[in-house]
Amino acid sequence: MSNRSRPTVHPFDIDVPELRVAGAADNGFPPDDTVRMKDVQGMPGTLAGLALRVFQFGFAAVAVVVMAATSDFPSVTAFRYLVAALSLQCVWSLSLAVVDLYALLVKRSLGNSRVLGFFTIGDAITSTLTFAAACASAGITVLIGSDFNNCGQNHCAKFETSTAMAFISWFLVSPSFFLCFWSLASRG
Repeated sequence: MSNRSRPTVHPFDIDVPELRVAGAADNGFPPDDTVRMKDVQGMPGTLAGLALRVFQFGFAAVAVVVMAATSDFPSVTAFRYLVAALSLQCVWSLSLAVVDLYALLVKRSLGNSRVLGFFTIGDAITSTLTFAAACASAGITVLIGSDFNNCGQNHCAKFETSTAMAFISWFLVSPSFFLCFWSLASRG
């Protein structure tokens, strides 16, 4: 008799049904389609993913334009950092919006592990930079407006608007990052 392990025999033969799309006939899907991770809206290559990227780009671009429209933003390092970080966010979001649009037009899935890894790392870097820049700019804006009471000489409304747009852009990057990370982590 050897010490090899033997497969376990179950006394009951249990059939586990596959998870089906509820109301599959109503959605236009064949009745035997199963729910897969790639069907989640907001991920790369989906319409919601494209919408997230376009809005990320839009709010980041507005923040850069509003901040750059002030004459004294270069005198504050946090404001220069905001413009630099959000310019990077604009380039990143616009690039991925083009990739999403291409994937939608040719009906390709962007579920490749390498692609998702690239998107996840890029979203993590740009969202961290955007959040740090927005926080730094918010701190300086509060310092100028509330602590120094110096809004008469500065462009506090523009600084606040640009900072708010930066926070909204960061908020819109978060779902993109988490969905890509979730998809990447669920593959392992």
